[in-house]
Amino acid sequence: MAFDAMSRWPQLWDCLEAATGQRLHDGKAIAVGGESINEAYVWQHSTQRLFIKFNQPEREAMFRAEALALKALAQVQAVRVPAPILWGSLEGASFLVLEYLPLTSHGDWRQMGVKLAQLHRQGQGDRYGWSENNTIGATPQINPWSDNWGEFFRDARLRYQFDLARRRGGVFPQAEALLEQVSHWLNHQPVPTLVHGDLWSGNAAFIRGGDPVIFDPASYYGDREVDLAMTELFGGFPRAFYDGYTATYPLAAGYEQRKTIYNLYHILNHFNLFGGSYGAQAERMMAQILHSKTGVSGH
Repeated sequence: MAFDAMSRWPQLWDCLEAATGQRLHDGKAIAVGGESINEAYVWQHSTQRLFIKFNQPEREAMFRAEALALKALAQVQAVRVPAPILWGSLEGASFLVLEYLPLTSHGDWRQMGVKLAQLHRQGQGDRYGWSENNTIGATPQINPWSDNWGEFFRDARLRYQFDLARRRGGVFPQAEALLEQVSHWLNHQPVPTLVHGDLWSGNAAFIRGGDPVIFDPASYYGDREVDLAMTELFGGFPRAFYDGYTATYPLAAGYEQRKTIYNLYHILNHFNLFGGSYGAQAERMMAQILHSKTGVSGH
């Protein structure tokens, strides 16, 4: 990235001390991988460890939205998330300071499913959308409030991605035919539910020897099935996860058909971020949706 994150540490710790009273200047920064759009570090201090993300100054709103989503997820008291501590901007950089959690990919995946089901059952609202826009990866994600789920997903998710694709030269001849039918196919009237919004295997783990953890959310109130659908992309979650989820909060009829619509959103986003074969994958998914008469409703 264009900024020198290492030069920002004194500024960052001055901000933290002013906000929390904690003085953590005398520590060590350890760079960590796994962040595709941010620079990430673990800050090791004699009293505690913290997880820090840096990005360009214009990304401050992205970090604020992530922090607010983590707070909302934590308030449901169902599944563990890293606690946001401080976010804002410095000279030449934006930042997010999080609770550090020692994570591993090995744990009780059935319990992960149970905890996600509890989040979905307990974290319910009265409208679809979110109090502000956020991001899905590096792409803006718009979250206007809506009383109609099918229209929300059609316009704020699929149409938005198709418009982005068109600007970068993507051609999807089946897009309009699909958009004309989406609100009908998604007419099952799901309860507006607080979702993680970007729940693939890279955003779920376990505290070593302990609880399931989810992180890096792109949250909003939507159909809980969007989270389940995304867990089936990019390698999927272990079978025990789905067993735990459905035993706690069974899915409505028609999920197997709707999940392809929901996952099309993420594949279109990957096309807009990375190009390549994601365009052809999106075309195949659209053909599958259109040819399978996906309008199966569950209540």
